[in-house]
Amino acid sequence: MPSPFAATPEEMRALIAGRRSDDPTWFSYGDATVDPEYVVKVLEGHISERRRYEMERVLGGRTRNVAVVVDGMVDLGNVSAIMRSAEAFGVQNVHAIDTSEAFKRSRRTTRGADKWIDRYAWEDPDGCLDYLDEQGYRVLVADAGPEARFISDVDLTGRIAVVFGNEREGISQPVRDRSFDTIRIPMEGFVESLNVSVAASIVLAEVHRQRTLRYGGNGDLTLADRDRIRAVWYLKSVRGSGEVVARALADQ
Repeated sequence: MPSPFAATPEEMRALIAGRRSDDPTWFSYGDATVDPEYVVKVLEGHISERRRYEMERVLGGRTRNVAVVVDGMVDLGNVSAIMRSAEAFGVQNVHAIDTSEAFKRSRRTTRGADKWIDRYAWEDPDGCLDYLDEQGYRVLVADAGPEARFISDVDLTGRIAVVFGNEREGISQPVRDRSFDTIRIPMEGFVESLNVSVAASIVLAEVHRQRTLRYGGNGDLTLADRDRIRAVWYLKSVRGSGEVVARALADQ
């Protein structure tokens, strides 16, 4: 009988994998393909003005120039908490390298954060790192080792991907070998490390601080990204949104 504290692979993979906002199927309806602006026009009347305003505020602080990577995580709660932190600090893209065979369950949840971000699931480190390299990200690994540099001493602006490691083994060697730099959080107490989800929050807060100081704000989505993400958020926010759009098309 499975342990009540064990999460299934299906539970973990449902959390780390999702249909991203760049998936064209969001805008396909039978033989018709619509643009994001059409989706927004059809659905905006089904969303309160206050909620639409809130979405625009959040979109204004969103970035794809920062990515979060979780490397072989085993704790469902920690992955959930990291996603919540990423969403809270305006990070749109979260990558998960799915290399573990067993997962631990936790009562903590994303509290809906996974609804608003783009989740990329990878079966191996090289696939993830190849993609990040192709997209121009500078890969930084978060680690408490003595060779790491304090986050306040490292330039965390530009196009960066920050990797947080497995709760048991830490950052995997393939990721270490291909990283640009290693960063750490200054600590003054007896404890040698923080819970990985807590560490992620602190690092992302510093990333946000540096980006705001340099650029005057965190948000830097292209207009095309904003249009697409807005439309996907509308589709996720309206009950039966697919049917609403399909009926609008049929009525034309």
